[in-house]
Amino acid sequence: MGTSHRFIKEFSHVSHIFRQSENVLLVAHTRPDPDAVGSVVALKIFLETYFGCSVRLGCLDLFPLYLTPVIGDHCFDILDSDLIDLSLFDVAVGCDSVDRGFDQVISHLSPTCVTIAFDHHHDISLETDISIIDPSYASTTELLYDYFTFSQHPINQQIASALLVGILGDTGIFQHANTSARVLEVSADLIRKGASISHIVSSAFINRRIETLNLWGRALERASFFRETGFVTTALTLSDTGGTIPSSNDIKEVATILANAPSVKVALVIFQIGHGVIKASLRASK
Repeated sequence: MGTSHRFIKEFSHVSHIFRQSENVLLVAHTRPDPDAVGSVVALKIFLETYFGCSVRLGCLDLFPLYLTPVIGDHCFDILDSDLIDLSLFDVAVGCDSVDRGFDQVISHLSPTCVTIAFDHHHDISLETDISIIDPSYASTTELLYDYFTFSQHPINQQIASALLVGILGDTGIFQHANTSARVLEVSADLIRKGASISHIVSSAFINRRIETLNLWGRALERASFFRETGFVTTALTLSDTGGTIPSSNDIKEVATILANAPSVKVALVIFQIGHGVIKASLRASK
């Protein structure tokens, strides 16, 4: 399957840099979701396989274990510890929501380290040496698919699975409005390359811990629907989550469930991530 090659100059530059690099750091955003994890894992396998780089995965939080059955047994170096010397890397790459974690890493890198951002969010303000950012993509893994295709190196089964995990996560298993014909074409190509959509969905997106199901129940019970506008809202506090921060994937799925309810046009989920600090997830129905 071909690609539009909108980033042909950037893709060429990135490949040149990777060929000259030995030590590469790939950074996932805080509270990593399937797209962030799928992005860094796919890129790690790609760089080790085709460029011979020594690659480490970094994050301010732990690797989400529920993705291990479908994406492999990987480990994140915790970047706020003394376990990793950030000055040793030739290249550092932020994948997905780079303003949430990669921004805290850049200042600790060597002055000669090349910084790269792959992202699909529209509000990125972080400056890097090379920015490959396009909000028209449904996920960062879809964007990386274009880079891998451009490079003309084969996408193996492991890479395909990691990419599909990210696409499924950010499209709500093809339920969100960002599910385009091209997203489905890319997903079909990844399946042809060995990714198993049934295994990914059943292992990572359906089998839920009871705590997650309880969280969904509290959010749905508290939902308020405004019929005249088709707007539905709900909120979760730290006490609702037992003092732990829910994963972004859990919150996105609550918003998706609400947005797909009859007569709903827009769903808003507000959730507390600290004392005096809140975030929100907004979803529109198709």
